[in-house]
Amino acid sequence: MLPGLITFLQDSLLLPRADTVAAGVDAAATATQEIKLWDMIVKGGPLMIPLGVLSVIAVYVFVERFITIRKAGRLEDNFMPMVRDHITSGNINAARSLSRNTNNPIARVIDKGIQRVGKPIDNIEKSMESVGKLEIYKMEKNLIILSIIAGIAPMFGFLGTIAGMIQTFFNISQTSDITLGAIAGGIYVKMVTSATGLIIGLIAYIGYSYLNAQIDKVINKMEYSSAEFIDILQEPTK
Repeated sequence: MLPGLITFLQDSLLLPRADTVAAGVDAAATATQEIKLWDMIVKGGPLMIPLGVLSVIAVYVFVERFITIRKAGRLEDNFMPMVRDHITSGNINAARSLSRNTNNPIARVIDKGIQRVGKPIDNIEKSMESVGKLEIYKMEKNLIILSIIAGIAPMFGFLGTIAGMIQTFFNISQTSDITLGAIAGGIYVKMVTSATGLIIGLIAYIGYSYLNAQIDKVINKMEYSSAEFIDILQEPTK
């Protein structure tokens, strides 16, 4: 009797049944299914189109402004020493020619100062400051677009999610299918728009902050060069 009891326990308790094993295999297979990115984007709905447009605009503006600001920050190390040598030696024309032929916002500010040589220092500083503001405006051009995208992209994403949830609950009201699969299947797909909007907004905000930091570096160089130029004017000529 004891051997028969042991055999019964092994068959009924210790060894898994065939249907249990099959269910476990199916669950494992389902858990290992990968979510394809393109399928998720397509299922995100019509609002993925404006989100895609916003992402393209954000990338274009960032790259274009990055190249422009990077060029603006490049200035030969010997530019100001050469300007100093020309001005202190009384060769104003050579200093003007140097600054005019240097394609850089800092050089254009210095060029405006050279044009005002001989006038009161206050007038020279104001003229250089005006040109500096214009150059800053040129560097900041279109940056507002990144700021706008950083604000509205998440809103588009949330709008897509809300629209999807409304559609899901409307379908439930029509079919009376309130199973977890029906609800989750409709909601998780529509959450793609929220995730996409947040990612685009975050990238745009980071790009906007980074470009502003680079502009601040150029402004610091501009202010330093302007102060150095004023000091040069106050030095005695050779």
